[in-house]
Amino acid sequence: MLKRDDMLRILDELLTPQAFRDYCPNGLQVEGREQIRRLVTGVTACQALLDAALIEEADAVLVHHGYFWKNEEPAVRGMKKQRLQTLLRHDLNLFAYHLPLDAHPELGNNAELGRRLGVEVTGALRDDGIGLIGRLPEPMSALEFARLVEDAVGREALHIGEAEDEIETLAWCTGAAQGFIEQAQALGVDAYLSGEISEPTVHFARETGIHYFAAGHHATERYGVQAVGEWLAAEYGIEHVFIDIDNPV
Repeated sequence: MLKRDDMLRILDELLTPQAFRDYCPNGLQVEGREQIRRLVTGVTACQALLDAALIEEADAVLVHHGYFWKNEEPAVRGMKKQRLQTLLRHDLNLFAYHLPLDAHPELGNNAELGRRLGVEVTGALRDDGIGLIGRLPEPMSALEFARLVEDAVGREALHIGEAEDEIETLAWCTGAAQGFIEQAQALGVDAYLSGEISEPTVHFARETGIHYFAAGHHATERYGVQAVGEWLAAEYGIEHVFIDIDNPV
């Protein structure tokens, strides 16, 4: 069992949120009971995850996508009111880490995705450590790589490029990071992988020759929060359950 404030300190030391200029507060977003015996992790603190956490008799929920985003409507009503009411009524803690969970070199979303793809990491995509670059164990066709991605994340990837082209080097950044394709292309890699895709992404990939793979925002960001939950369980003896609330995006 961990005290709430101890878990916050441990997570802050692990994920160093102070190093990032983020779009939301990182750390303990909603305070609940003091003692934490059972932790539920998930990608997004949606109502379905909170309801599932109550069924699991969790004391705390740890997510990648929490609340109180920059420029969001501050009034507590509707969906926001229902979510906060669930947490407060049941004395349930909500911890959320956004960019810090993307960037952690061992347990982060990008590190975990690279591990599942079997990529040798050779560097960072950005100076803040968000996004990685690497090399496949051996060259493969773009079609073969798309199948590798599907096997890794359980979702068919949308591929922009010629299926028979050979891929060996790539950059990747999970979630809504399609805009980093220009940085990836400037590094000279064969392909860039992210979660989402925008209309301009297609034209940039076609006109510069870099392959682009969109493998799903949710699908690519399921692994970091799981890894942190498993680490907490192993290091501090709490119970951990990951709950995947399906999201096709």
